[in-house]
Amino acid sequence: LSESENWNFAVNKVEIKKDAIGNTVKTSQFAQPLFEFSGACAGCGETPYIKLATQLFGDRMFIANASGCSTAYGGSTPSTPYTTNKKGHGPAWAMSLFEDNAEYAYGMLLASEHIRERLIENIKMLQKEGIAATACEVYLDEKDNSNRTKEVSEQLVEELKHITSDDGKHKALIDEIITNCEYLSKKSYWAFGGDGWAYDIGYGGLDHVLASGKDINMLVLDTEVYSNTGGQSSKSTAVGAVAKFASSGKREKKKDLGMMAISYGYVYVAQVAMGADQSQLLKVMKEAEAYPGPSLVIAYCPCIEHGLKSGMSCSQLEMKKAVESGYWHLYRYNPLLKEEGKNPFSLDSKTPNWHIREFLEGENRYASLKLAFPEIAEKLYVKAEKDLKERYDSYVRLANN
Repeated sequence: LSESENWNFAVNKVEIKKDAIGNTVKTSQFAQPLFEFSGACAGCGETPYIKLATQLFGDRMFIANASGCSTAYGGSTPSTPYTTNKKGHGPAWAMSLFEDNAEYAYGMLLASEHIRERLIENIKMLQKEGIAATACEVYLDEKDNSNRTKEVSEQLVEELKHITSDDGKHKALIDEIITNCEYLSKKSYWAFGGDGWAYDIGYGGLDHVLASGKDINMLVLDTEVYSNTGGQSSKSTAVGAVAKFASSGKREKKKDLGMMAISYGYVYVAQVAMGADQSQLLKVMKEAEAYPGPSLVIAYCPCIEHGLKSGMSCSQLEMKKAVESGYWHLYRYNPLLKEEGKNPFSLDSKTPNWHIREFLEGENRYASLKLAFPEIAEKLYVKAEKDLKERYDSYVRLANN
């Protein structure tokens, strides 16, 4: 990409401006991915979501990762798939001990925002004294604008570098700003992890961060099973699925994590499936990141543990089938819409065709139950369809409220 002032470039005779990057699915893919060559399983349903996040926000992301698949392919020593752009900017990625990434992201936010608040006070003092007043004013006006934050930060630093002052007080303020200039831009705080973290082991921490009201985004890579440790059943595993600790099929319905988060009323919540609706996914990622509070994005991720009969090369198509059949639903809950007098809940997927049995039999995690326990399988397939229709009906009621 060109580093010129307007950052215009032509691809296939179509001119795209910097501000247009990420406005559509097509233009988002002209942005440099800051996540590449991950070494995950071929066809992994998780990595495309992370790639997109880094294309949209990667040069200012702080990522706290839960232990699991996303750690195995995201930070295997001595290499990492996370990278930097031409300016040397890229995601700051780290993993703590186990499934405490929500709390870890909370700590990242508290620490870096404390430094940023101090720098903002310095800038206000410089503006009051008439030093680089215009640049200071522009920065203070745009400091929380996700699209402008890096640009105005760089402009301010560049102007401060050319200011010479014999006043020790002013020099100290300017030096502190320049030394810590990486904290000037609005950071994008994320917690990545699977359903084992979000639904089970780390749910307490995730819930605590949601309740905090802090501007932290949580991406749940939902494979409906403990993928990295061998395919054990989790609270995200749906009825009838065969997994370790549920060898004769899961009997209890899948936990509705999204609805539990929606009950707070001030958390942005969404369910997505890239292969089913890319535009909805892009809209969700941008809305979640821009929302001035906690956000929870639950992403459907086909996994090698599912045993797709079509093969993992068709994982995106499997997402499409999951939504069309009614197995997975797409929605958004945006609390900001309440302030406009609108319904904050929108059901983004169409009315399902309810070919659930066909979908279930296309994956070995369900089909194997029919081979081993045919009588149990029939009962659980009926229960699975009933549970899914009940869940869909509850979403329709919310959407029509």
